[in-house]
Amino acid sequence: MFATGIENSIPTINNGRTRVDQMDSCGHYERWREDFDLVEDIGIQFLRYGPPIHRTFLAPGKYDWEFADLTLADLKRRDISPIIDLCHFGVPDWLGNFQNPDFAPQLATYAAAFAERYPWVQLYTPVNEMFICAIFSAKYGWWNEQMTTDRAFVTALKNIVKANVLAMMEILKRRPDAIFIQSESSEYFHADSPAAIGPAEKMNARRFLSLDLNYGRRVDSEMYEYLMDNGMTREEYHFFLHNRLKQHCILGNDYYMTNEHRVHADGLTESSGEVFGYAEITRQYYNRYRLPVMHTETNMKQGPNGDEAVQWLWKEWANVLRIRNVGIPTVGFTWYSLTDQVDWDTALREQNGNVNPLGLYDLDRNIRPVGRAYKKLISDWREVLPASSVCLSVPIVPPSQADRMHALRQKALSAAANDAFVAQPGNPEIG
Repeated sequence: MFATGIENSIPTINNGRTRVDQMDSCGHYERWREDFDLVEDIGIQFLRYGPPIHRTFLAPGKYDWEFADLTLADLKRRDISPIIDLCHFGVPDWLGNFQNPDFAPQLATYAAAFAERYPWVQLYTPVNEMFICAIFSAKYGWWNEQMTTDRAFVTALKNIVKANVLAMMEILKRRPDAIFIQSESSEYFHADSPAAIGPAEKMNARRFLSLDLNYGRRVDSEMYEYLMDNGMTREEYHFFLHNRLKQHCILGNDYYMTNEHRVHADGLTESSGEVFGYAEITRQYYNRYRLPVMHTETNMKQGPNGDEAVQWLWKEWANVLRIRNVGIPTVGFTWYSLTDQVDWDTALREQNGNVNPLGLYDLDRNIRPVGRAYKKLISDWREVLPASSVCLSVPIVPPSQADRMHALRQKALSAAANDAFVAQPGNPEIG
């Protein structure tokens, strides 16, 4: 699955007073038809996309589907499969922030309503980058609740991951063959000195918490104590162990130059740049979860030479081929996003209007060198990769075939399999 995405981050800053809306900043609300033309032109059939939750989910049980109806109908007409991103770094004003325990059940109702309205949609990322969302909002103090404690982080994390699990459960009731592609940041923390080994080890354990909980994996003993010491109850922890939906998931992981960190003895960190790279860090995540992998985000800004992003694309693709060639089942790659973004140079903490040249196209919708390179990469590799093994094909139903007999049969078989799995005592983890 070659993919790109429409950036739809919507965190709040200034103690909740200011909404940062990337669809607005990047002009998508006005130019969405043109943006979908660009997706088609580059040869992409899978688009990470989602309606802005703060404009769609107006109150409990109240929705404004106008924009979603227009855009999703157009994607369906073009036979582009959306990977629906329901919540991307923010919540509607009426829900406050990720400290609110109502977030989880409310997102589940939103997911249910969405799946009811768009039954042809099969691919979902209910909550984007759960770990980053929690740590930026509740540990670093950058977004939304802007808190800086371990207790606030654990509260945000458990609410976010529970929301993701409950949303998957509701979607599966309506689309039994739904596939969930986690888009989670893949991180690594390098000790700067012997004195930094302890802090680095804790951070390297903490990076797995969101996926451990999401996939119903028992956390390491140190992380169990960390969760319990910071407000998670045994009952809350057992919820994740007893509601394991791993069998419906693809391990989507994101990798940027900033995903590796240098840890100092005092616990402070800074970006280390690329040290291990995507292939090695993905191997670590795959060995832990044993799920098919999709590279769900990467980018690099176009610099003064004009080829910096092109070189990064080549490097990331080489890493994808590397993990595939050593036996890690790999099903997709994503350059994120379709167009340039705004103010990500300050992690959306400030509204400076700085255009970050990260997209396949600039904000005037002119193709960048990396866009031309990605278009050629897709053309060159699209027909080669599936021939390697039919066993690695993902049972995706394109929008144009959602009502065909084979698609309906797949749904029925998936529903029966889901019922049989739920009936198994304890749903034990395998592998």
